[in-house]
Amino acid sequence: MNATPAKNVTTAKSATTATTGKGQTPPAHAGMFQLLNGVFITGAISCLATLGVPDLVEHGPKSAEELASQIGADPRALYRLMRATASVGVLSEGPDGKFSETPLSAVLRRNANPSLRAFAIIHGREWHGLGWSRLEYCVRTGKQALDKIYGMPIFQFFEQRPEESQLFNQAMTDLSTIDGPAVADAYSFREIHSIVDVAGGHGLLLATILARNPHMKGTVCDLPHVLEGAKDGPLKPMMERCTLASGDMFSSVPAGADAYIMKHIIHDWPDEECIKILKACRKGVNPGGKLLVVDNVIQPGNDFAPGKFLDLQMLIFPGGCERTEKQFRELFAAAGWRLSRVIPTAVPESVVEGVAA
Repeated sequence: MNATPAKNVTTAKSATTATTGKGQTPPAHAGMFQLLNGVFITGAISCLATLGVPDLVEHGPKSAEELASQIGADPRALYRLMRATASVGVLSEGPDGKFSETPLSAVLRRNANPSLRAFAIIHGREWHGLGWSRLEYCVRTGKQALDKIYGMPIFQFFEQRPEESQLFNQAMTDLSTIDGPAVADAYSFREIHSIVDVAGGHGLLLATILARNPHMKGTVCDLPHVLEGAKDGPLKPMMERCTLASGDMFSSVPAGADAYIMKHIIHDWPDEECIKILKACRKGVNPGGKLLVVDNVIQPGNDFAPGKFLDLQMLIFPGGCERTEKQFRELFAAAGWRLSRVIPTAVPESVVEGVAA
């Protein structure tokens, strides 16, 4: 699972350190108000995306009254929503009361590339909000919120709720339009001829890698209900070089590959479960093969980093964590791998490379 860096966090940090025109530092409560208002901003943006407003203003300014009839909303309430999101740059309100597209609202369109529409919608879903509302429970017990709320872990929850599962998988695919090219740019796959994308979802990361490396063949390994969405997904134009394999990554993965890659997977699970996954990859890899884990690598210190808040979300659901290089090194060693290097990318995630120990 993934999360976005909160714009208000960096803004609030600057608000508490910058000086006013008179050379005075704003009071701490001003910065704190800005931080606390982040939940309002997130909720408003999620609602805007759910209603499809960014799609409707793509071709020109529209008033709330015009849009209300199209989406079945109350005009006055819709205006208040659009006005609020415009105040943070998501839409722009003109003097005539009509709203126009902005670069920030554009990435919430269905046809945007990249699109964060599904990712924004997730942040307004009931299960997501309830999970964060149980953060204190998670911190006190170390247990996951959705287990307490729904009586099951999050991925089982998705299996039983196809609409939520489809939305989650679409959000993960959309994120791959951003970090997939970054991985393909940062890491050289020249010596790799076969690769397995473990828990690869609908296959966009693998499709991106295969498109840039025509000498390679690939396999997406995931649960059967996830692979249903991959059959007509990004890999469809190159299925002659790709296979879909269903299975349980904790016990086995397709054997005989030069490399095993997993993006935003290891951070989902506690160490004991991760070791099972990495051992399965170690058992299946060809001699001289590689392990490629794409995740945040946490750095110590007080600097703002999206991965540090993402790590908090991992505590809530599904129960994993973001790791430091030292933690990755220890995790790899426990599964028969040796961490060989950490390759930064143009996005917050790095490629953590392992070789057989």
